[in-house]
Formats: sequence, structure tokens, C-alpha cells
Amino acid sequence: MENKLSNIPIVNELCRMTDNMYRLGWDERNGGNVSILLYDGDILPYISRNYVGRTDKRVFHLGYDASPLAGRFILVTATGHYFRNISRTPESSLGVLRISDDGKSAECVWGFNDGGAPTSELASHLMTHIARLSADKEHTAVMHVHPTNIVAMTYVHTLDEKAFTRSLWKRHTECMMVFPEGVAVLPWMLFGCDSLGVATAQKMRDFRLVVWAHHGILGTGRTLDDAFGLIECAEKAAEIYIKTASLPILNDITNEQLRATARHFGVTPKDGWLE
Repeated sequence: MENKLSNIPIVNELCRMTDNMYRLGWDERNGGNVSILLYDGDILPYISRNYVGRTDKRVFHLGYDASPLAGRFILVTATGHYFRNISRTPESSLGVLRISDDGKSAECVWGFNDGGAPTSELASHLMTHIARLSADKEHTAVMHVHPTNIVAMTYVHTLDEKAFTRSLWKRHTECMMVFPEGVAVLPWMLFGCDSLGVATAQKMRDFRLVVWAHHGILGTGRTLDDAFGLIECAEKAAEIYIKTASLPILNDITNEQLRATARHFGVTPKDGWLE
């Protein structure tokens, strides 16, 4: 059963995606984590809702309320595993969790075969899923990575969200089309803690991208490609910012040009952020 499950399309897609993230330098060592909410059609042909998974049933107690996700299956990366190895060892580097009916625990129904556990950022993932579902019922994917230029930008740029977003919008002409609502920014916070998950989820009610200063970024979307594309665009703009920050800017994208872009593509910029 497990070999069959490891070959389903969504697992193969996640393996290809994590290979690409490593290739881009976004996920050094065991950095980064990804989760995706599974539709019943993705998973039920391979397991049943009563599937225990192992003779020694493994349950992870959450310590927070995940009841809005009760009964949902979530494919998630394992803690301590390297993205460069996931495509070769999906049965240990990935796992499928089912959130309990009371939202207080998660049962492993597949994966983590080496005795491992889900990512240490599981709180941030589950809380973000809950927040994004309240804004977009078609949301499924959460992706956390360490893009070099986004992280570098948090050392040399104010962390004010409006200013940070405007710098990204003005460094690449497509950013307005891709993330018109802007980018949220959190100051440095201790990673792997529920408090980071709470702060991130609060931002995710209004944004699809949240920068963790000096650490990385969380991107979300209706698909893995959506989340990846958001981060990819923000990282490209951050790279251009870093390469030009010490140089005189002779030509810039104006606010009116940003407004024209928004009108042309039918998107609405964050209110007041072009003033």
C-alpha cells in the first residue's frame, strides 16, 4: 500500500517541487518545509478514513486548536530531512496526517517510515491553512523556504510592510500583477514555536506571502505551483533590489505606472500603499 501511495500524482509533484527548491538554493541542509491539504480524491483511493497506518498507531498531539481542519488529510515534509533527498526517500521524508475530529491531534496514516515526525513548523502550517481557507476556500498549499535575496533584504531594508512591498513592486514590473495585496513582514521571532504560527496566521488573513525577517518566507496558494510562483517572483524582485541598492537609481517604476498595471490586469493594490 505504501509503495502505491508514494507514486500518486501529488506526492510526485511535491518531490519534483522540493528538488527544484534545493536546486535554487532555497533550502540548505534540512531547511524549509511544505504542506498541502489533500482532497478526498487524492488520498481515499489509497487509504480509508479508518486506516490506522501501523500496528503502533502514531498520533502527534498539537497543543492548539486545529478543529477547522478536522478530518482533513495533509501531506507534509518531515522534520530533519534534506530537500535534496525527498524524491529518493518519500516514504520517510514525507507523511500524510489526518487531523482528529476534535482538532487536538494528528494521526500519521502514511510516511515518516524512519520513525520521524512532521516539520517543526507544523503549527505555522496548520494555522496558516486555517487562516487562508477563511479567505479562499480553494486554498491548499503552504510553502516555507529560505530564499537568499529575500533574507538579505531584511538586513538592509526597513521591515515596514508598506515600504518593503513598494520596493518589491518597483524592482520588477510583474510584481503588482502577482501580489497586488502586498507582502506581510514579521520581525525576527523564534522559529518552531506556536507563537510564530499565531503571528503568521494573523497576517495570512490578508496576505499570501509573509516574510520572516532574517529567516525566510511563507508562500501560499491554491496549488503548489501558485505558492512557488509567488515566492519566485518576490525573490526575483529582492535579487534586483540587492543588486541595485548601492547604486544610483536613474530610472524607476512610478506609482502611476503601478496603478496602470493594476488597472490593466484587473487587480486591486493594497489600499493606501501607492500614496
